[in-house]
Amino acid sequence: MSAHTASPQPAGPESFEARWQLPRTPRSAGRARALLREQLVVWEVDGDVADTAVLVLSELVTNSIRHAYVPAGREIGVRIVRLDRRLRIEVADANSERPAPCAARADDEHGRGLALVVTLSERWGCRPRAYGIGKTVWAELGLPRGQPPG
Repeated sequence: MSAHTASPQPAGPESFEARWQLPRTPRSAGRARALLREQLVVWEVDGDVADTAVLVLSELVTNSIRHAYVPAGREIGVRIVRLDRRLRIEVADANSERPAPCAARADDEHGRGLALVVTLSERWGCRPRAYGIGKTVWAELGLPRGQPPG
């Protein structure tokens, strides 16, 4: 379902997965951040982990919007999974080209997004999409001991 038709209610605390389909437009990065913040409140994930998760998701969605040159109508899939002491963030698009961190110069306006994801995440990677064409880029963040496990 697309973001404009997505249920405004986040997945409940008993659910350990949330999914959203977003159009490949610049507004989707902000929408993804808002949806994730709502979900993290329900899962009682807050503080630095929540802020980092929102930044990582924003960078992955922005990369997908900027670099996944795919036919009109293709959407970006977002999947958030709360695992035992980990939060996994996945962004899928219909472009099969694998991303790679690049070294941005000090005066470059772009090119730091994936480097941020690599730095802020405990693990990250890219794999072919399970269904259909394209790829899924994922990142995992650790959850503090005080957070209820998934």
